[in-house]
Amino acid sequence: MSSTADAVFAALPPVVEGIAATFGRSCEVVLHDYRDQRRSVVAVAGSVTGREVGDAMSEIGLRVLAAGAEARNEVGYLTRTHDGRVLKCTTLPLRDVDGTLIGALCVNIDISAVTRAASVLSDLIGLSTSPDASPSATTNFSGDLDQVVDSLVERAERTHAVPVATLGRDTRLELVRSLHEAGVFALRGAPARVAKRLGISRTALYNDLANLKKEES
Repeated sequence: MSSTADAVFAALPPVVEGIAATFGRSCEVVLHDYRDQRRSVVAVAGSVTGREVGDAMSEIGLRVLAAGAEARNEVGYLTRTHDGRVLKCTTLPLRDVDGTLIGALCVNIDISAVTRAASVLSDLIGLSTSPDASPSATTNFSGDLDQVVDSLVERAERTHAVPVATLGRDTRLELVRSLHEAGVFALRGAPARVAKRLGISRTALYNDLANLKKEES
């Protein structure tokens, strides 16, 4: 797998540059190598999310990594940055010759100015703006994987309106399920970090994950 994967990642940087140049300064293209989860970004062109070579994957990358063999192209979905900008994104999983997931090619286009202009034009001609132009989801594009995991736990805290350490077992199980669906536990070392954040033992967390897997099966 290594030689094929190396060839893929050696061939794609010109593609990254070409796509970004085609769409201009509102476009950012990011190439991820999932063999190094904490430094998955191996090429970047454009600056929309501030990603840099050596950064970790985002929440979106976690979801793709967790999907593994089931990961599929996600084209043209909307998300929002922490500073309120609206992005139109495409994530294309990359596979080795044997079908193993090895990374992803991501295209992020800042459409904030376009959506503002569309809103003004809609007002002028008496049309309502499509709700699809205003995504409710916010994505953490931090280059630090620990910060990405923390942001997912903090989002769960806001959802339940209480600190995670005070959650009852049933509610905690729902939180663990949300983290599982977000792909957090696909990361090496994530269970220990999450258990500490939740104030429970790793054994308790593994029991929760085992119960979720039983439900899924």
